[in-house]
Amino acid sequence: MMPFEFISPLDLTEAAENGTAAGRKFVAGGTTLIDLMKLHVERPSHLIDLTPLVRRDASLGTVSDLPGGGLRLGALAHMSDVAWDARVKERYPLVSQSLLLAASGQVRNMATIAGNVLQRTRCLYFRDTAMPCNKREPGSGCSAIQGFNRQHAVLGGSEHCIAVHPSDFAVALAALDATVNVHSASGTRTMSFADLHTLPRTHPERETTLRAGEIITSIDLPALSFARRSVYLKVRDRASFAFALASAAVAVNLNGGRIRDARVAIGGVATIPWRSREAERSLLGERANAGTFRAAANAALAGARSYKHNAFKIELARRTLVRALTQASS
Repeated sequence: MMPFEFISPLDLTEAAENGTAAGRKFVAGGTTLIDLMKLHVERPSHLIDLTPLVRRDASLGTVSDLPGGGLRLGALAHMSDVAWDARVKERYPLVSQSLLLAASGQVRNMATIAGNVLQRTRCLYFRDTAMPCNKREPGSGCSAIQGFNRQHAVLGGSEHCIAVHPSDFAVALAALDATVNVHSASGTRTMSFADLHTLPRTHPERETTLRAGEIITSIDLPALSFARRSVYLKVRDRASFAFALASAAVAVNLNGGRIRDARVAIGGVATIPWRSREAERSLLGERANAGTFRAAANAALAGARSYKHNAFKIELARRTLVRALTQASS
């Protein structure tokens, strides 16, 4: 690990001001960043510690009610605390499930929800500094495209990068139309969660729309009554502490056996948390049955492009989505 300086800011504004300089990184749980520093993938000159800020502003680390029935998740709240919160479990089962199916109990007790959605890919070429990687070194090339790409994306990729976004929680947030609250030295702003992550296109090193020094302070879950009928389903190589080969986050609003509204997002197969509005449109007004769910799955994966080792992911993602819709509608 390279040497670095450690900064403990007094408040959010001081943290944001410190974060505007090049070579500086924010750290909270540290469950991703510290690993990457050990691998020399990340080499910050300064780490800005956000964890003490919870003592000065408790809302940064808690779940709170919003008018109308939504919930605000403090950015520094631990994954385990959010997953087991009774309101989250009741109103947004897919959120609780996505968090409990991620990582291990020890990691969930340490990792924060903002850190989770901002975590970097687990692409083995990104994490191996001996291999070319456009995400790590722009212009060096993408080793995965011609290499071992079993874990890689079939949606949202480009000729410059096909690395999968690793977060389970982010897939649930994409399905729910969550919003993100951000603080900077110049003020605050709110954005749709859908606008947080960027497709790789020609600049895979740019992963989010956050500006230098901006800090996520909270994530808002909108009031959505039928989110109570929701499911997060994850398929992986082993039963725990494994990233998704395919996942689905769905919520279904049923009336007399027909689908009045639906939310659909898929994970493990795309370069960003992937909301499928095509699948949602195909479900509207249809009977909740196997044929309808299969048509929605086909719509969700219509634009998929596979590579040498990951063609199986397309059918796996379809089946995962059908199963999730079946569970949510039962």
